[in-house]
Amino acid sequence: MVDYPVKVLIAFGETFTGNEELLNWLLNNGYPELAALSSAIRGSEEAFKWLMANGFPELAALDSAIDEDKKAYDWLNYHKHFFLAVLSDACHNQPEAIAWLTRHDLKIFLLIAAKIRHFRDNQTFDYHKIHF
Repeated sequence: MVDYPVKVLIAFGETFTGNEELLNWLLNNGYPELAALSSAIRGSEEAFKWLMANGFPELAALDSAIDEDKKAYDWLNYHKHFFLAVLSDACHNQPEAIAWLTRHDLKIFLLIAAKIRHFRDNQTFDYHKIHF
């Protein structure tokens, strides 16, 4: 995820505030995987399935890891998607992850993690969601 332009990452973060215009912008401007990831994190089973079917299992695993699925978190680490595991930890407000992102000057991901955390803290979740 670190390879995306900052403006794209800002748009991705804003999708967690309910900004459908930016979600559609991601979808229609070459970033459908980020639109799907946002939708999956916000509870869309269809978006999760799209990530799996379209070559983005690491983003599907990130969604599941954010949902506290240990198998998905372990999968991220096993397949060397360490950054995504750190991002998942940051979404859970883990001090080590926040320190790591700060130390590596990846503040945009601190913002994204905070937006995801705020969204999650203010939602009711479907515990029947497909697990990774």
